Amino acid sequence: MNCIFCDILSGRRGAHFLYEDDYHVAFLDKYPIDLGHSLVVPKEHHERITDMDSKAVGNLFSIIPKIANGILIAAGADAFSLGQNNGRAAKQIIPHVHIHIIPRYNHKGTIWTKRSISSDDELLILAKKIKEFIV
Repeated sequence: MNCIFCDILSGRRGAHFLYEDDYHVAFLDKYPIDLGHSLVVPKEHHERITDMDSKAVGNLFSIIPKIANGILIAAGADAFSLGQNNGRAAKQIIPHVHIHIIPRYNHKGTIWTKRSISSDDELLILAKKIKEFIV
């Protein structure tokens, strides 16, 4: 199986981690829709959320508030959107369950399709800042 997220979890690919527990990680999206766009990923590989048992789904979603709060504070965002796609027709690009936390800013509006590429240094600084606020 060739899965980018499994490669990140195993250390074969790098990422800017924000959070980790025994079952999940959160890291910055490499191609963010907006500043602070992050992904929350279960460590166990499942392609779709319907492949997970209900307890695992509940545990995954239960950590979203603390991660989102940390992102909101660190990035100075006004709000956030959650995204969770299942299957190619739903625009799931990486076939490993993940939840997008996308910070939103009043002065920018809500755009879903425009992505930017941040430098590694920018992502490193932002990740450190966000980690400080995840409690």
